[in-house]
Amino acid sequence: MATISTMPEDEIIERLKVLEDDPKMKTESIYSPAATEWPDSRLPFIERHLIYLRAHKTVNPEHYISNLALMIKKR
Repeated sequence: MATISTMPEDEIIERLKVLEDDPKMKTESIYSPAATEWPDSRLPFIERHLIYLRAHKTVNPEHYISNLALMIKKR
């Protein structure tokens, strides 16, 4: 599996999956006209963040996921 910055991609996926499975987190898919391979052009939560991390190689994935968890927590 590929490495994004300093963390293996499979580890990033696993950490995003934990967030996605947590009912206290907002992890909805989003509409994207470019997401033709997914039903109704809805980009899944995990894929959305992987795309971002792949495009922004200088972003520390560990910090990104930690900040993401704070931002998507249901209040």
